[in-house]
Amino acid sequence: MRDNVVIFGEMLWDCLPSGPVAGGAPMNVALNLHQLGLNSRLISAVGKDEDGEKLLEFLNGFGLPLDLIQTKIDHETSRVLVDTSDPENIKYSIVAPVAWDFIEWNEKLDKVVEEADAFVFGTLGVRNPESLKTLLKLLRHPTLRIFDANFRPPFYDFEVIETLLGFTDVLKINEDEMEIFADYFGTEATIEDLCFHLDQHFPMEIICVTRGSKGALIYQKGKMFEHPGYVVQVQDSIGAGDAFLSGFIKTFLEEKSPEEILDFACKIGGFVATQKGGTPKYTEADIENIG
Repeated sequence: MRDNVVIFGEMLWDCLPSGPVAGGAPMNVALNLHQLGLNSRLISAVGKDEDGEKLLEFLNGFGLPLDLIQTKIDHETSRVLVDTSDPENIKYSIVAPVAWDFIEWNEKLDKVVEEADAFVFGTLGVRNPESLKTLLKLLRHPTLRIFDANFRPPFYDFEVIETLLGFTDVLKINEDEMEIFADYFGTEATIEDLCFHLDQHFPMEIICVTRGSKGALIYQKGKMFEHPGYVVQVQDSIGAGDAFLSGFIKTFLEEKSPEEILDFACKIGGFVATQKGGTPKYTEADIENIG
């Protein structure tokens, strides 16, 4: 069974009106995969401060391995100011620079990624040249490479994105990101046109587009597979897309059909949207109760 997944990028405190909540897309994906029974490990960094200690304690409470998380003396643990006035359109103000902007390459990271079944990365975690340099070294390995675009303005650069697309086997974007991609590449802002363009110009196997409450779709070898999503009572949308990606990864590694992948991914994304925060604890039985 292929279940060894390494995730690269940010871990942080989302500073909500109700108080700080642990977050960051890569960390959320790592925790979701761990709860789904996969061997997930996170490559990231925290500061040598109280926020960093509490964040590591939080991860330890899930039993997630901490051995690939670096501690930075000269840079603080990441904090993000979160505006939740519109529960379906959360806005973020991300402090910079922070510890995960300075993730350093080492031989252990290299070996872990080389031996992984999948390697997940995004754009925010490489906004700084230091972490980008590390990621590019790790992307040399022919592991299944999964690019979660996860745009957080103004922290993305299409010169960097094109470089990352050149290493991408699986691309996951949302509808808003689809429009940004289409504008940059000069295609029509339709899923079909953009997916065809990306498929023709980059070496990816599969493209997944999430559409919030409208579900998601997969584009693979010229074929489109769609799922309408599940109707749920939304508490907040924080982490729902990360949960979706985790469900996608689990079922993709299990070699499920596109229809099965989308169904499970939409279920877990829907479940997390019914909970507060991005990393609720759950079992697969909780997920199956959706729908």
